[in-house]
Amino acid sequence: MSELEAEYRLEYFEEEGFHRKQCPVTDVYFWTRDPDRETCGEPPADDYSFIDNPGFDEEYTLEEMREEFLSFFEEHGHERIEPYPVAANRWRDDVLLTQASVYDFQPLVTSGQTPPPANPLCISQPCIRMQDIDNVGKTGRHTMAFEMMAHHAFNAREEAGDQYAYSGEVYWKDETVELCDQFFEHMGADLEEITYIEDPWVGGGNAGPAFEVLYRGAELATLVFMSMEQDDEGEYEMKDGNRYSPMDTYIVDTGYGLERWTWVSQGTPTVYEAVYPDMIEFLKENAGISLSEEEEELVHRAAKLSGYLDIDEIDDLTAARAEVASELDVDSDELTELLHPLETIYAIADHCRTLAYMFGDEIVPSNVGTGYLARMVLRRTKRLVDDVGVDAPLDELVDMQAKRLGYENRDTIRDIVRTEERKYRETLERGRRKVEALAAEYAEKEEAIPVEELIELYDSHGIQPEMVEEIAADAGADVDVPDNFYSLVAERHGGGDASTASTAREERLADLPETEKLYYDDQERTEFEAVVLDVIEREEGYDVVLDQTMFYPEGGGQPADHGTLSTDDTTVQVTDVQIRDGVVLHRTDGNPGKGEFVRGQLDVERRRRLMRHHTATHIIGYAARQVLGEHVRQAGAQKGTERSRLDVRHYSRITREEVKQIELVANDLVMQNRAVKQNWPDRHEAEAEHGFDLYQAGSRRDRTSGRSPSTTTCRPAAGRTSAGPATSARSRSSRPSRSKTALSGSSSPPATPPSRRPSAPRTRSTTPRTCSTSRPRTSRRPPSGSSPSGRSAARRSTG
Repeated sequence: MSELEAEYRLEYFEEEGFHRKQCPVTDVYFWTRDPDRETCGEPPADDYSFIDNPGFDEEYTLEEMREEFLSFFEEHGHERIEPYPVAANRWRDDVLLTQASVYDFQPLVTSGQTPPPANPLCISQPCIRMQDIDNVGKTGRHTMAFEMMAHHAFNAREEAGDQYAYSGEVYWKDETVELCDQFFEHMGADLEEITYIEDPWVGGGNAGPAFEVLYRGAELATLVFMSMEQDDEGEYEMKDGNRYSPMDTYIVDTGYGLERWTWVSQGTPTVYEAVYPDMIEFLKENAGISLSEEEEELVHRAAKLSGYLDIDEIDDLTAARAEVASELDVDSDELTELLHPLETIYAIADHCRTLAYMFGDEIVPSNVGTGYLARMVLRRTKRLVDDVGVDAPLDELVDMQAKRLGYENRDTIRDIVRTEERKYRETLERGRRKVEALAAEYAEKEEAIPVEELIELYDSHGIQPEMVEEIAADAGADVDVPDNFYSLVAERHGGGDASTASTAREERLADLPETEKLYYDDQERTEFEAVVLDVIEREEGYDVVLDQTMFYPEGGGQPADHGTLSTDDTTVQVTDVQIRDGVVLHRTDGNPGKGEFVRGQLDVERRRRLMRHHTATHIIGYAARQVLGEHVRQAGAQKGTERSRLDVRHYSRITREEVKQIELVANDLVMQNRAVKQNWPDRHEAEAEHGFDLYQAGSRRDRTSGRSPSTTTCRPAAGRTSAGPATSARSRSSRPSRSKTALSGSSSPPATPPSRRPSAPRTRSTTPRTCSTSRPRTSRRPPSGSSPSGRSAARRSTG
């Protein structure tokens, strides 16, 4: 019996005459209107029955289906909001890519620290799930890039009072299921064929009951009711083995796969023909793939069984394909030979769309983070293109998808792809000798080259496992490539969800209140008084926690303030300052005493130098974007008292001429002697006006007026605090509530990314400072010259 059985017994199910059953094939519990139904509707219990038999009244394109969904929920009381970029690490530090619509609202909205942009709301959020990469093309339904249509409602229990940014109940489980049913009915679905599978959800320390919604063999929606938090004494034990208890906030988190809804409306053999019809035809013609009527008929029959090939659910893809061939009464090798080129074509189309999203949302290929994942997808796509015999340039293929998605930075996207292709060729030439030596070594030992070596070859040299197989065969060595090889690589580089573990020290800090941060109120103030809340002994020195402080902690590449803490009896030196979950730790050479009243004194000259260099790095970041292009992102920074450094992400080496241009733009701004100002706008208003550049050093040009943006922006560092004090704030206002955050100044222009949509990400920091300057007029210079390189850094000493 399900641990959460009572949570699934809805009044709506009772009113509508649903029956709860257990599937004899998958063992899951599900709800259905059909009293005679035995199976749950999910492969392998049921096949895709909508292929050649569309499941809705009309056929829809992607664009038409998206609009149909959003309009329906607008008509049912939801406010439509714009989607975010696919690079979730722009506003979160625990994940790299956006994998679900709820990522847009984590952690601040879901925890109740800030209100949602609307409540309830609907959205169609582009997502990328790297863990699905090995399933793409094979199952007929998996796409690495997809849009998650969703409607969300944010609720808080009445007994919680006003301690959260929203209160009361908007709607919950019964209304959510009813809305789902109504949308199916609106689309012309047969409600008797819909099943709701009980599938409890767990993730990120939260949990709740959830339904997978199946129709004609396809999972078309997931309804998650996020309502529990991890608790060792909790009432419910979930599938991850941990116990959970109800929390004060409870969230409706739904997901309707745009691509699958479009697919079911058309009834095509696979989702790829429905999503990428023009590109599939182009690739098939270019690669010389032509099927006879008999082969077409076999492909259609095989497509209905392709759900059996989910790599996440099977141990051996070859064996699973053999079972499909047996059911179709055809030879397994013949079926593989027929389907392999088509599966490759499907994967190319999907990967090109993924790359268009990545580069369109300004991810730059590199060896770390999202840049690594983009590079991995591009190199795999190049290998697939070569294998199937497509002779069209890869940048042209990616551009086809970028054009369809409406990106405006298509020239930059094509330039990135061409540059990466060249780097890949050079990498392969260098790495081939390494593979030959490794293959000879394992052939001599009569052992297969292990998976760990394959992953290392790919990581260090970009060598695809298929290429290793070819070279190893010549040397007489065996290679056993796992079906989920690329998923393993993605996991190694954070392609899935990340998690953090708490330590005993962090648990001690969790018992302390957040430190009041006086440095946000007055950057000119250098003395203050405070009470010592705790003193934590370290191997060398102490960590002193105060109730309030003027000492700015290290963050965003800015070193911490130094100074002293004094009582009537002693003075200790503050040599470092760190922040952990809102608690500021003052590293000292002595113990001032817990409970003591102390006077704090900053090293004034150090603070002034750091403030000047902070502003200077933002100016250089802005100048770099004007010269190199709007895709340029800050990759790192280090401010010092004598000199500072700014690292930026760019897809080719920065030339000496470009460095000179950056210097000219930056120095021009400095000579104008603009004032730096700060203000505290409402968070959502700020995000709506400035987009995710709100959290990126160096704003971009105002697209509507052509004016240059403020010369500095302050980027809150996720999980820490905002960037440090900048030079003289001429106007000040009081600190904001938790429902507000920083932006690049109320006088700054909109900062819409070069895409088809404005983007507004969230930051983990709840009380960052805002700084801006009045806008100088600077003309944008196009990038000039390029040469192979990895991440480039524009470095400029300032004093």
